[in-house]
Amino acid sequence: TMNLLNMSEGAYLAIHSLALIAGTQPKRLTVKHLARELDASQAHLAKVFQKLSKAGLVDSVRGPAGGFVLNREPDEITFLDIYEIMEGQVTKSDCPLGKGRCAFDSCIFTKEFNKISADIYDTYKRIKLSDF
Repeated sequence: TMNLLNMSEGAYLAIHSLALIAGTQPKRLTVKHLARELDASQAHLAKVFQKLSKAGLVDSVRGPAGGFVLNREPDEITFLDIYEIMEGQVTKSDCPLGKGRCAFDSCIFTKEFNKISADIYDTYKRIKLSDF
């Protein structure tokens, strides 16, 4: 089945992993533990955490008590922050599909779709890791 609200596996894993880490702080969680919790590939999760680490959202600690820890407070990290790290900068436009040129004089998706798109953006911006 196809979902109307689509998100890449990487963004899904990033959001869920960081919510798990936020909920267990100050304990650190390893990629192995997170992969088991999320039923995900360790290799894929490791790539996700490379991006999150490069963006400064997490720090990794080595050793027996190692793992990942948040670099910022959970109430300072929004879903939009995480989504944009994984997917790239989200830009609001007149077209809900982000197309620059339209074959029609007026948008066939109408204002309602533009509102839904804006609502999703605003919701991602409002939800914080601390909400979980």
